[in-house]
Amino acid sequence: MIGTRGVPARYGGFETCVEEVGRRLVERGHDVTVYCRKAGAEPLAAGSHLGMRLVHLPALRRKTLETLSHTALSALHALIDPADVAIVFNSANAPLLPLLRMRRTPTITHVDGLEWKRAKWGRVGSRYYRTAEALAVRWSDALIADAVGIQDYYSDRFRTDTDYIPYGAPVLGEVGADRLAELDLLPHRYHLVVARFEPENHVHLAVEGYLRSSARHPLVVVGSAPYADEYTSRITRLAARNPNVRLLGGVWDQAQLDQLYANALTYIHGHSVGGTNPSLLRAMGAAAATSAFDVRFNREVLGSFGRFFTTAGDLAALCDDAEADPAATVRRGRDQVASLNRYTWDGVTDDYERLALRVVRAGGRERAAARRRAGGSGWKPWKARSVGAAVAATPPESEEVR
Repeated sequence: MIGTRGVPARYGGFETCVEEVGRRLVERGHDVTVYCRKAGAEPLAAGSHLGMRLVHLPALRRKTLETLSHTALSALHALIDPADVAIVFNSANAPLLPLLRMRRTPTITHVDGLEWKRAKWGRVGSRYYRTAEALAVRWSDALIADAVGIQDYYSDRFRTDTDYIPYGAPVLGEVGADRLAELDLLPHRYHLVVARFEPENHVHLAVEGYLRSSARHPLVVVGSAPYADEYTSRITRLAARNPNVRLLGGVWDQAQLDQLYANALTYIHGHSVGGTNPSLLRAMGAAAATSAFDVRFNREVLGSFGRFFTTAGDLAALCDDAEADPAATVRRGRDQVASLNRYTWDGVTDDYERLALRVVRAGGRERAAARRRAGGSGWKPWKARSVGAAVAATPPESEEVR
């Protein structure tokens, strides 16, 4: 498993997927290697976690180079120590797939969401991502899409098939509320946002909507971004207008974070360009009634249990409605948990295992089919501009917490 920060999972959706799927594959008798980014003074020695073999390698600590530099080293290591199949997370890593093909390693790419839509990358980053998507189609034996909307995008744009495999949803059950006192919060008497500070996650809109409402309960915002000073400053300025807006920064204590999800009156989910979002699934599994930005991906997951907004005014009304009938709001959150039986990590692992066995048995035939499909997609960046030039355009770092 290549292309993430690795395990133990402390960061985002990709890492959680690697941990949950990897541990289950080990339990089923498979040997699993996970490539992990070396942090700070952490040694380069290999280790293990939940039966998975860990290989720690360094990365360039720059927004535009961190993911790709680490994946490059991981792919080179895999040349020396090849596997039966490689699962590469993030289509941004697609230019490195030929390294794996040098050892004829069947390769599956988890393409992630529509990263090229994120404003933070600018024109060069957006162009890189769109080129990388085409290369993932061209050079992968199979593609994983975590949402039906992502499947449809690849079908429409590249005329190619993907395997739909979402994330699992942890159903939290009783997690208590004792850690809320540390934050001066009471159960079901606050609204919650958990998100990386990026414009497409609409954290600013969550704060603006709350400020327009008549809500009495505080808005608790969990998250930050290492490369988004301007956007973070914008959110900080908005929050300063009302002391009930509490910016907690990152909360890395999982027990406390679970309690924040499970005891929120509403969870406000502003993510708009990803597929099936792990934070949304966690909120649903914690029985948190959810108000989500109105895009296909969020409607696909929430269905009739969601409440949706596109403007600050929409969200203000949702906050007021939730506080006007808190019992009905809590009940809505609890009712949605039964809908999560389609998002189980055991089922997700079944799909990963079947797909891995399929591409190994195909022996490269799926890759040939993918090349033909990409060649007929009607959009050929390698003709308009050389692949080498596109790669030289400094690829962006994908932020897995979407």
